[in-house]
Amino acid sequence: MKQKIVIEVLPCDKCRSKALVLAAATDGVTSVTLDGQKTDQVVVVGDGVDAACLTKSLRKKVGYASLLTVEKVKETPEKKKEEAKKDPPPCARWTVPPCYHPQPEYYKVVYDPNPSSCALM
Repeated sequence: MKQKIVIEVLPCDKCRSKALVLAAATDGVTSVTLDGQKTDQVVVVGDGVDAACLTKSLRKKVGYASLLTVEKVKETPEKKKEEAKKDPPPCARWTVPPCYHPQPEYYKVVYDPNPSSCALM
């Protein structure tokens, strides 16, 4: 489930850039932007992002961070149609090479009824 998280940080340039870098490095984050009148809000969009954990880590590294909103991101029907129109990627077909099974060798024992014709004797 994609969600949009808005976190307020200190309005100084150094704090905002640190907050952007930390938010972008979090697992599951798709995009990070600045928003608000003083550009003091970090907007994080992602799938499976823990908002409380992200806010806590920003507090540790940046200083002041306050979680403002967490909301679901609704996909527009146009995006779904575009995704449906895309051809699926061709499947890589992996075939197993035929195995060589050696054929057993059969020997036929021939019985010679005439033992006197032996060449060794």
